[in-house]
This record gives sequence, structure tokens and C-alpha cells, in this order.
Amino acid sequence: MASSAAANIGTSLARLAIAAGIDVVLSNSRGPETLAGTVAELGERARAAAPEEAARAGDWVVVSIPLAAYRELPAAALAGKVVLDTINYYPSRDGRVEVLDSGKTTTSELVQEHLTGAKLVEALNNISDHHIPSLARPAGAADPIALPIAGDDPQAKAGAADLISRLGSDTVDAGPLAEGWRFEPETDPYAVPYSAAPDAMRAFWTQVSEALRSGTAPQTPPPVDGGVPLPAARLRTLLADTSRKLTADRVVA
Repeated sequence: MASSAAANIGTSLARLAIAAGIDVVLSNSRGPETLAGTVAELGERARAAAPEEAARAGDWVVVSIPLAAYRELPAAALAGKVVLDTINYYPSRDGRVEVLDSGKTTTSELVQEHLTGAKLVEALNNISDHHIPSLARPAGAADPIALPIAGDDPQAKAGAADLISRLGSDTVDAGPLAEGWRFEPETDPYAVPYSAAPDAMRAFWTQVSEALRSGTAPQTPPPVDGGVPLPAARLRTLLADTSRKLTADRVVA
């Protein structure tokens, strides 16, 4: 598995992959030498590489970067690969993208347009990074967690579901990439259903929104808890019942 992710999500997924016996290649925009400490911590199944080398190395490639940088992804190296896209759109960070603001397309469809030869699956983008390891469950657990996926290639979705299963979660197919909006920020399946402190999480988002508008930093850290498992049946209901939220209507833009 290759991970193009400098943030916590990359390390969290790498730990789970290694625990499942999967070799991991990490990359970021700052160079493999900046990942030396992480690689040493992860052990012999992990190594670091430049983004293009990492892309060529992985059977699965997990991409977790700001949307504004998606054109920097090595399209040629990712051709034919199953790419798990965790990218979410935040205009305050990424700048305005008219086709997303208007709902004409989704983030993963936009990334797929750039990665024309890759088989993109939107995944792992509706859950807080600290809940990924804390909610991971072994196969057959009595309280499994379910995560949504969306993609246009059935075989790629099956491959992504296999990886996510090995990382400790079940999956629910939300449909093609065009339906990926159903689990993007502030929809019903996004983050809150996995939190043991949902009211605190909603309050934090409101505070972040106010801070962004005033140009200040949030005064309290985001709530961190062990999370609660979200069963597949409940996730299917949330996906079916949620409404599309255009960027202008979101609490955190």
C-alpha cells in the first residue's frame, strides 16, 4: 500500500496496514527524508519514497492531500492503480472551485478527471483520523464499524473494500463517484455518527466557522474520544436520507 499523506490519517492507516501484514510506502510533498522518524517508528514493513515512486510501488494508493494540490498527483504513475481518495473540499484552505460550489461535480470526480488512467474510489474521508485506529475491529467482531465508498469501477471498489476490511472496517457502497457528496463534509454520515461526543463536535465546527470568518484561531481543541461503531444498516439509512449541502450552506466552509 502506498500513502501520499503527510497528515495523521496517513500514519494511522499505515499502522493498521502493517498490523495486517501489508507493506507500506509513505510519501509527502517535503521529501522522503522528512519521514525518517515515522518510518523508523513503523518498522521494517515501512519505507519512504518520492510521490511518483510511491505511486508506482503500491497495489493500492491512498491519497490524502489538500484539494488545492490535486493536480500535483503523478497521473502517469497512478495509471491503472486503485486510488483511494480521502480528499475533502474546504474553500478556506483550498480556494474557491466553482464546479464544486455549484454542485456540478464532486471532489472525487474532479480528481478522477486529472487521474484519467487511475481507478478512483472515494473512501476514508467521512471519519476523523483518530477514530480510524480506535474503531478498527477484527473480522467477525460483534460491533463492526462501516465506512462508505463510492466509485465508477466495480472491481476497483471491490479492491478498496478488501483493503478497508483488512484495516478493520466494513464498507457500504454509496454508488458511483457522482454520489460521493453523500458522505462529504456536514452530510449526515460525516464524522458525527462515529463520535462519542457529537454535540461537542458540532460546537467545535461552529467555533471553527466563526474563527475563519474573523481571521482568528479556534480557542478550544477539537473533541477527541474513542468513538462509537457505526453499523452498516445505520450507515445505509444515513446515506439514503442525507441532503446535498452546497458549500455556501455549510457551517465550516
